[in-house]
Amino acid sequence: MAKESMKARERKRAKMVAKYAAKRKALKEAGDWEGFQKLPPNSAAVRMHNRCQITGRPRGYMRQFGVSRVLFRKLALSGRIPGVKKASW
Repeated sequence: MAKESMKARERKRAKMVAKYAAKRKALKEAGDWEGFQKLPPNSAAVRMHNRCQITGRPRGYMRQFGVSRVLFRKLALSGRIPGVKKASW
C-alpha cells in the first residue's frame, strides 16, 4: 500500500494538470517558452505517475487494467477479471 500522503500528492498534481492544460496548450501554440517557465512545474502532465487504482502501488502498473501486476494476478486467479486465463505464471 502506498502512503496516503503520496496518493494525496498525485491527486493534487492531477488537479493542477487539469487546471493548466488549456493555458499550456495556448502557450505551446504561440511558442511562448518564457511563459512556460512561469507556470508551476507540477502542471506538466509528464510529472504524473501511474498508480494502481486500488492499492496505490506505483510499480508494475498495467495501463490496460489500471491496476498493478500483483493485484492483477490476484484478481485473475480469483476469476474477477473476465477473459483472462492462466497460461504459465
